Amino acid sequence: MNTDKVLGGFALGLLLATSVAAAAETGAAAAKQETTGQGKATSGSKAGFSYRPPMRGAPAARIGGGTRGIGDMALELVVLAPDHTGLTTKEQPTLYWYVSQPVPARLEVTVINDEAIDPALEEKVDDPGRPGIQSIDLAKSGVKLKPGVEYRWFVSAIADPDQRSNDIVASGTIERITPQGALKSQIAGAGADQRTLAGVYAEAGVWYDTIDILSRMIEKSPNDSALREQRAVLLEQVGLKSVADYTRASGQR
Repeated sequence: MNTDKVLGGFALGLLLATSVAAAAETGAAAAKQETTGQGKATSGSKAGFSYRPPMRGAPAARIGGGTRGIGDMALELVVLAPDHTGLTTKEQPTLYWYVSQPVPARLEVTVINDEAIDPALEEKVDDPGRPGIQSIDLAKSGVKLKPGVEYRWFVSAIADPDQRSNDIVASGTIERITPQGALKSQIAGAGADQRTLAGVYAEAGVWYDTIDILSRMIEKSPNDSALREQRAVLLEQVGLKSVADYTRASGQR
């Protein structure tokens, strides 16, 4: 194993340790909520639907989101993920993140599964040279998520390939589910109506599919202020205010 990978592994290890500590702090509250059945949808009336976090035990915290210096600039790197394990129905979902400035460095996306020895994905990503929301389609990378397995994914800004411990890193967690019962029927009932389908996924706590549908619709219709407001409210519901503020800006992806 070369020095780059050792230092990169060190940085990811620190993030994983931080995640475990955060999960321990919030686990008791989550367990109480699940036991008493107090799960509530976060208000989203302005957007027409609300995101209802899944009741699945102790949360796994989102990591990153702070602003750090890289070269002569301050960079905010945030994954578009909730502060718990987000769900998807897709075998190969699309993952999204936000950067506040064009990145004067390489970006790398990593997907790991604690049950496997090697990462499911380690891929360099070309920066488009502008701030905003970016993504990676796992279908194009050949990565397939197994149902019922929790994966942690990272986006790293590599300022110095020889000092990977100085990477700016953000991460979230994702788990694939298989729709059953009422959710399966609601998905079928939505048909080709993507706005309705996004609402179905949001109410069911399927975060990644909700944000993916809205983002794809915005990409096709960047001047649709109602769509941008829907995504902004969704992001605010999971504490991503700076990204919500950005997405409300006219004409921004």
